[in-house]
Parts: sequence; structure tokens; C-alpha cells
Amino acid sequence: MPTTSERPYHHGNLRTALLDAAERGLREHGVDQLALRDLAREIGVSHAAPRRHFADRQALLDALAETGFARLDAALRAALDSADDFPDRVRAAAVVYTRFATENAALLELMYTSKHRPGATRITEAAETTLGLLVEVIAQGQAEGALQAGDPEQVGIVLFATLQGIASIVNGNIVPPELLDGLVSTAVQQFLRGARP
Repeated sequence: MPTTSERPYHHGNLRTALLDAAERGLREHGVDQLALRDLAREIGVSHAAPRRHFADRQALLDALAETGFARLDAALRAALDSADDFPDRVRAAAVVYTRFATENAALLELMYTSKHRPGATRITEAAETTLGLLVEVIAQGQAEGALQAGDPEQVGIVLFATLQGIASIVNGNIVPPELLDGLVSTAVQQFLRGARP
């Protein structure tokens, strides 16, 4: 292993490599164990190299949270775009969200805690854009007469809370992961039936 002075300063795509390493570390060891110096060592660059992209550890965590919301947003949009009608859009969004939440539990926790930190404007905007997709789906259902009228944001929060609750009991090992898809399917059926006009 080269010493710090022998390690290269430059890397092909240092920012992406650091974010990837940080996400692995987050998943394996938790947020408290993430350190720029350790990540630099892991990807084989000098300990000063990460500072070209992240002023400090908090900047790295913020970028990781923002990237997480961008990934979730892209996955939700792709699922919604491929769905044929309103019920299919609700199902597609529910499946994508709960799978993301269970496959990226530590990242999702970081995403949600980061958006409440003072000064985390970009993360808050990314979260609002992503979670706003669910509100748009609800508004579509109301416009089509598939859902009763009301504040689409409130209805969206209820659906989101249901999905987040399912993800939480899977992540907490309260129910086995193989029940995830069935629970989501039941939740969506009950939501669509209960929210009909």
C-alpha cells in the first residue's frame, strides 16, 4: 500500500468514486463511521484529494443524500411513465418506493434526516420534487374521478406513511423481506378501494 505522499491526487472520476465508497460505508458501518480520510484511502487517493469535491464530511453526506433523492426520483419517474392508468401508476410508485426504501435503508435514513438540517436547501428541494410525484399521482386520480376530492397532499402523506411503515417493519426485521411485495399489493388495493368516491 503506498504511503499518503505516494498516493495519486487525481482520479478518473473522484466525486463519483467517493460517493460510491461512502454509500458502501454507510450501508456496512453506518453514518458515524464515514470519514473523508478513510474513503480516500479506500479508493487509493491522497487524503487531501476529496477536498476538491467536498469541503468537509457534511458536504459529502449532503451530496450523498441529494444523490439518493435523484436516484429515487429517476426510478419513480420511470415507473410512472411505464404505467398505463391511474391504479397502475399507484402500484408502480408503491413498488419502486418500498423496494428503494428496503434496499437502501441507511441511505434513505440519511436522506430524510439531512433534509431537516438547517441550510440543506438543495436536499429539501430534491426531496420535495421527488415526494411531489406522489402528490401528482393523487391529483391525477382525483381529476379522473378514481379518488374522492380533497387535499392531494394530505392523501399523498397517508399513502406515503403506509408505504414507509411497510418498509420500516421490513427493515426492522419485524416481518421477513419476502412479504414486502404482498404487503405493498394489499396496501395499494386497500388504498384504492378506500379512497374511491
